[in-house]
Amino acid sequence: MMKDMTKGKIPSELIRFSIPLILGNLFQLTYNAVDSIIVGRWAGENALAAVGTANPVMNIVILGITGICIGASVLMSEFFGAGRGEQLKRQVSTTLIFGCFFSAVVVLLGVLFSAPVMRALRVPEEIFGDAVLYLRIIFLGMPFTYLYNAVASALRSVGDSRTPVRFLAMASVLNGCLDLMFVAGFGMGVVGAALATDIAEAVSAVLCVVYVYRKVPLLQLKREDIRMDRELLKLTLKHGSITALQQSCQPIGKLLIQGAINPLGVSTIAAFNAVNRVDDFAFTPEQSISSGMMTFIAQNRGAGKKERVKKGLRYGLLVEAGYWVIICTAILLLKEPLMRLFVSEGDTKMVAPGVEYLSLMAFFYLMPAFTNGIQGFFRGMGNMSITLVSTLIQITFRVVFVYLLVPRMGMTGVAWACLIGWSFMLMAEVPYYFWFKRRHELLKN
Repeated sequence: MMKDMTKGKIPSELIRFSIPLILGNLFQLTYNAVDSIIVGRWAGENALAAVGTANPVMNIVILGITGICIGASVLMSEFFGAGRGEQLKRQVSTTLIFGCFFSAVVVLLGVLFSAPVMRALRVPEEIFGDAVLYLRIIFLGMPFTYLYNAVASALRSVGDSRTPVRFLAMASVLNGCLDLMFVAGFGMGVVGAALATDIAEAVSAVLCVVYVYRKVPLLQLKREDIRMDRELLKLTLKHGSITALQQSCQPIGKLLIQGAINPLGVSTIAAFNAVNRVDDFAFTPEQSISSGMMTFIAQNRGAGKKERVKKGLRYGLLVEAGYWVIICTAILLLKEPLMRLFVSEGDTKMVAPGVEYLSLMAFFYLMPAFTNGIQGFFRGMGNMSITLVSTLIQITFRVVFVYLLVPRMGMTGVAWACLIGWSFMLMAEVPYYFWFKRRHELLKN
């Protein structure tokens, strides 16, 4: 169902739009989490560590794809808010055609360079083969990942954040069932986990396309609509490439951090993989609220609604802070049971360091709540550069302090390094916001 967010009460509009985004992204994360839980329980610690070392590489590509689609979504939302339906269709067509070429390149490079990348990360020999095999199979499914994200972005740009969630929910259930069948039932290990993820991604992509052609005339492309608009492609790549780089910075940082963790042994690698899955579930709703803010602000910017643009940031940050209270409480209460999800009954060595890490991170999650909210505002305003610069600042300080602290403090050093990185990120974003506000007409009093 399409939704025009240039009208109505701002807090309720943001929450109503963001909740399906949160659920959708949480379902997306269950792909990796279910893989990790089932692989850890039925294929063993080595297989779990192999999946864990491959995940940061996979996430770089997935978030790069997401970044391109976010850039396209900003333009789609602006066209929808301004009532320019033909430009909206041209933007959808341009995004999809570009995606065909981009996905083919991703698959080719991914299959060719999986092994060299794993070598560069100093992956232990006992898990090297499984890590490379898992990664190559995941790369084969990347065209479906792009297609889903592109069509879901188009639906969200016209205010429909619910439909993609329904299809992700179906795909997540399918992924879990296939994991149990392939890994627990057939004993296929990491190969079964990767195949389950690819099949589930393909199903969610196909369901989105079918839905658009049955229910959303505004987004339906006829033969004459399918063409590449060079000017729109330039704008898409201008927004999308910066956002893709910004989105990819986080997993690149994790990749570098993984390099500091890997020499500590397989048990520590497995523990770090487990807490990363918990981190992902904590961070993702903050990023979803940010995406809701982006769409809200882009639609209202396109419609010239000055007051609603200004209030979008304020109310969005309040929603982010409210979410942090919930997730902090949940992590503090459930940190040990969460860690035990990833281990078999006789293997608990990784539980204690994971619990110690989560005890700190539960409080530290407040910082990315604010950084994500500010970034959603800037994306909605079409200013992608500051999101990239501030993220690079955050990642740089985070990685530097990981290498300084982890040898002395173990995994808790990663948590403190995260806090330091987010602090420097806010020191860049907040002063820039006030400078930007003075210069932009839509934000002046």
